[in-house]
Amino acid sequence: MTKMRPESVAKQAPEKGHKGKNLLALGALGVVFGDIGTSPLYSLHTAFSMEHNSVDVTQANVYGIISMVLWTITLIVTVKYVVLMLRADNDGQGGILALVGLLKNRGTAGAFVAVAGMLGAALFYGDVLITPAISVLSATEGLTVISSRFESLVLPLSIIVLMVIFAIQPLGTEKVGRAFGPIMLVWFVVLAGLGIPQIIEHPEILNSLSPVWALRLVMADPMASFILLGAVVLTVTGAEALYADMGHFGAQAVRKAWFVVVMPSLIITYLGQGALVINHPEAVSNPMFYLAPESLRIPLIVLATVATVIASQAVISGAYSLTRQAVNLNLLPRMVIRHTSSHEEGQIYMPMVNGLLFVSVMVLVLVFRSSESLANAYGLAVTGTLVLASALFVLYARTAWQWAWWKVALFVVLIGVPEMLLFASNSTKIVAGGWLPLLVAAVLIVVMRTWQWGSASVATRREELEMATGEFLEKLDEKERSTTVGSGLKKVAEVAVFPHATRDTVPLSLVRCVKDLKLLYREIVIVRLIPENRPHVPQMERVTMEVLHKAPIRIVRLDVHVGYYEDHDLPRILHEVDPSWDDATYFLSALTLRSRLPGKIAGWRDRLYLSMERNQASRTEAFKLDPAKTISVGTEIHL
Repeated sequence: MTKMRPESVAKQAPEKGHKGKNLLALGALGVVFGDIGTSPLYSLHTAFSMEHNSVDVTQANVYGIISMVLWTITLIVTVKYVVLMLRADNDGQGGILALVGLLKNRGTAGAFVAVAGMLGAALFYGDVLITPAISVLSATEGLTVISSRFESLVLPLSIIVLMVIFAIQPLGTEKVGRAFGPIMLVWFVVLAGLGIPQIIEHPEILNSLSPVWALRLVMADPMASFILLGAVVLTVTGAEALYADMGHFGAQAVRKAWFVVVMPSLIITYLGQGALVINHPEAVSNPMFYLAPESLRIPLIVLATVATVIASQAVISGAYSLTRQAVNLNLLPRMVIRHTSSHEEGQIYMPMVNGLLFVSVMVLVLVFRSSESLANAYGLAVTGTLVLASALFVLYARTAWQWAWWKVALFVVLIGVPEMLLFASNSTKIVAGGWLPLLVAAVLIVVMRTWQWGSASVATRREELEMATGEFLEKLDEKERSTTVGSGLKKVAEVAVFPHATRDTVPLSLVRCVKDLKLLYREIVIVRLIPENRPHVPQMERVTMEVLHKAPIRIVRLDVHVGYYEDHDLPRILHEVDPSWDDATYFLSALTLRSRLPGKIAGWRDRLYLSMERNQASRTEAFKLDPAKTISVGTEIHL
């Protein structure tokens, strides 16, 4: 046997100039920052509501609440995510699973890392479900500020807007970001413009920039402040989506948009809302819309509604990215992935994910019916993801960046402890709605663990049926010698490709092809896709070729290393290795799976796995194969 590494030309990413970087930053406003950018619609409204806290609306208390908000944004979003975690990219990709991949690459993939990554991803999906519902409801609820007669329109209008959000997803994040970026820029300018007059009218609100006022509030009423944290966390919703969506636009564009536009606008609008509540306590019922003069409230509601569409886009894009990583890491079954950009590889659309999210969000809106009710469910998903992401980040910073212990301690004190307090505060709302993200996370973890278990079980059964490579080659030599005396083996002067996951055996489809169909191709290519814990594998490291058998029948085994963010496009990969394989026939092992426990309660796990396996995307589509050149050879396996 001989091994070689085929030569391939590395793809050069086009360099982006200053104008291109500004356009990326503008696009990031339309996709990455929609969620956190619409938090002012409901966060302070929730914080000031009697349902979420019992703090009196006094000047000192308002200063304390605004100080809490501003320092929560500074520590968690600015310091943790924008400054630190965006540096922890896995070849340009972000998100909690990307962080898990980085740790696995460094050999620190213990049980905690695997469980934390899976749980964090599951909680993020809870965030994805709640964000579109709460954002759109909070925008349309602005109609009640104009007149209580419009209250009956809130729910139907929210449903219509949500239908539009999910209907435009096939257009892709590139087109959506291009269209929504300028709108979000207007939204952030409006946020700042509405806040400035209130700050001028009550400049003392700038005292809230000092953390002293937050500490005074905590010292004065610790229990009320603890409960209040459950609403304060709503100001940092979208922080994890910011990290997960990094691959769409790059860390530099995300940072530029945050520091130049988003952070200043959020600080100004929260200061303005605080000043408004001090001067006009009746505005506490909905401080965002009371910031605007009465004549401008309808245009503000329209703009806010459009902004919530964009906020939903941020988390939906993050869900696509996270799901793709989960599929390639074998946490979820194969799904159809459609690319929506010819030059940005990370911009994708997943029809199944979009459909499931749409149905789930509609159910939430119809069940909870108001943003205030959904706020109880929202915080636990957000804070749970924050805590898990911090734990994984500290582990990575310590092992990869060799952080000194004092840096770790500083991170834990300034960021970890506040996040734990936020999580603890939201845990008190489990009965009132916090059960929702926990239920979503529990279901997803069961799904992921079942898929891992079923995949491992099927792989074991396959290995039992497959023939060892050495044994197959010996039998092939025997058949070759016997062809002259009429063994019935038909030789085909073409190339056949057999995708296969195991190195030491040959595919079932190849065994059946030779043994039952009596077909033997001139050249046989066995392709093994090896998933890597990084999003992209350099071209020069991608393919290793091993010649198992030479003339007259040539058998080649290819080991193809693929990142979790890359397509499994076999024809393209094989063309890069040898263009003469372009007309090859592909053989797939079509497995018919059966449960060993049919009809029994104990067989629920079998049935769940079989249901996912039957409904996953076909390998023909996943491998980008031409159906006219693909043959499936069936085999039955019992779990």
